[in-house]
Amino acid sequence: MRSLILSLLLVLTSLTVNSQEKEGVTITVTVENVQNNNGIVAFALHTEETFMKGNGVANASSKIEGDKVQVTFNNVSPGDYALMVLHDENENNRMDYHDNGMPKETYGMSNNVMSFGPPQYEDAKFLVSNKDLELSIRF
Repeated sequence: MRSLILSLLLVLTSLTVNSQEKEGVTITVTVENVQNNNGIVAFALHTEETFMKGNGVANASSKIEGDKVQVTFNNVSPGDYALMVLHDENENNRMDYHDNGMPKETYGMSNNVMSFGPPQYEDAKFLVSNKDLELSIRF
């Protein structure tokens, strides 16, 4: 009887530990039209509070293979987010601009928003619920 109870406790403990490992969902992001293999592609997952204020709540970067890049954000909690992606060709960890204020490097946003002027959170936001997501971003 003792060994049965111990076995049940062990199973319940392992189930609890395994369920705690995945607290959120996985977001897989792909960019398929990178113009060249120079530098890296940087990804920043933002909430409304962090949008356009530096680092996101989660950040990733990847070298470019061909004209494609893919990264995965793990354990993302449910909520509203926006994704910003930058082809950082010179790897200086920031967007570079021409003298007239136009970006020198390509970039993209969730919902593939391309507007004149600064990006807006409301245009780029998407909902993370309890299902894994796959996003495709265009430059």
